Amino acid sequence: MKTWVIVLFRSIGLFFLTLILVKILGRKGQAKITPFSFINYSVIGILVSLVSLNLISNWVFGVIALAVWIFMPIALDYLAMKSKFIYDLINGKEVVVIKEGKVMEENLKSSRFTGEDLLRGLRSKNVFSLADVEFAVMESTGDLNVILKSDKKPVTPKDLGIKVSPQTAPQTVILDGNVINESLANLGLNQGWLNAQLENMGVTLDNVFIGQVNSSGELYVDLFDDVIQLPQTNVRELLYASIEKSAADLMKYALETENQKAKAMYINNANRLKKVMEKLEPHLLR
Repeated sequence: MKTWVIVLFRSIGLFFLTLILVKILGRKGQAKITPFSFINYSVIGILVSLVSLNLISNWVFGVIALAVWIFMPIALDYLAMKSKFIYDLINGKEVVVIKEGKVMEENLKSSRFTGEDLLRGLRSKNVFSLADVEFAVMESTGDLNVILKSDKKPVTPKDLGIKVSPQTAPQTVILDGNVINESLANLGLNQGWLNAQLENMGVTLDNVFIGQVNSSGELYVDLFDDVIQLPQTNVRELLYASIEKSAADLMKYALETENQKAKAMYINNANRLKKVMEKLEPHLLR
């Protein structure tokens, strides 16, 4: 059999073998990998290439070496779940670089982390002033996690005692001009509703690049033609404004009428609408 044919079939076989082995290794470290994981993946890739190109005289030896680099990390991962010492030995240990607002210079030196590296890491977390930081730790992946001083943290609705409605992830219902019926069904909607919304906006389906429906039932679209400017309607604000107008109209009628019974009825219902508005405000306006 010709050499190129052998390399072809061996490469195809190793491709699927590597795919299976990567699945066995799991999802650990896909976004941020430790130095050990990086070396492990690199060696596996090199071994697969060498065996695939027949650069290792005995391919059996190559497969054995590959098995070692696959199953040894798996075994060490299981041991690391049982022992903090082994975990730190394999993955490294987090290092505190700022404590109580003070930079820990010795910890920076031991991690070979310069002051510029620290400032760059802070900027990556949208922190541009060292004086705002209360605590910072460098993970074994090199990522920096930061806790701001209490008076520098962003104010949340909870801090102000304001109740807000829970938000869920928006559902993509249009992608590349194609309707995703499964997403519509998850929201309890149908294509008729979608077509009506697009008609109100004055756009056609084939001109929509992406369309998303949020947890409040509002449709947001991005068009292929960026020149067209679309007013994005807010269903919640319109509903709140409608209730507010109804309450104002009732108070107006109460002032205009001379009938005391009707006046009391208008005022009573206006007050009821105001109570409804107070309950709905966190859900409709925030």
